[in-house]
Amino acid sequence: QVQLVESGGGLVHAGSSLRLSCTASGRAFSTYKMAWFRQAPGKERKDREFVSFISGRGGEIQYADSVNGRFTISRDNTKNTVFLQTNSLKPDDTAVYYCAAGELGTTSMRNYDFWGQGTQVTVSS
Repeated sequence: QVQLVESGGGLVHAGSSLRLSCTASGRAFSTYKMAWFRQAPGKERKDREFVSFISGRGGEIQYADSVNGRFTISRDNTKNTVFLQTNSLKPDDTAVYYCAAGELGTTSMRNYDFWGQGTQVTVSS
């Protein structure tokens, strides 16, 4: 079992940056692929949007087109933590950001077995 706790969200102006963190409990963190998804206001859980994914040792990374070039995912396996550096934030980035862990990974929600409770990111224009 893996428990995930996100932090780092907040209310910022457009163009600002935030660094989101997700810390995992349990062992074998490096065996899990980690991802960030986001759920925009008014959207249902099933409509969460893939943001980024990183493999267990960081050798494989993917980004959604909407954030590519602005967001950076990384992980520190010694601290059981995955990060999402978000730069040049836009109002359209407003959402609850969730981290997820799974053995299969990639861009599909179905491939992730464990989810955090989310952290709110609100970007004002």
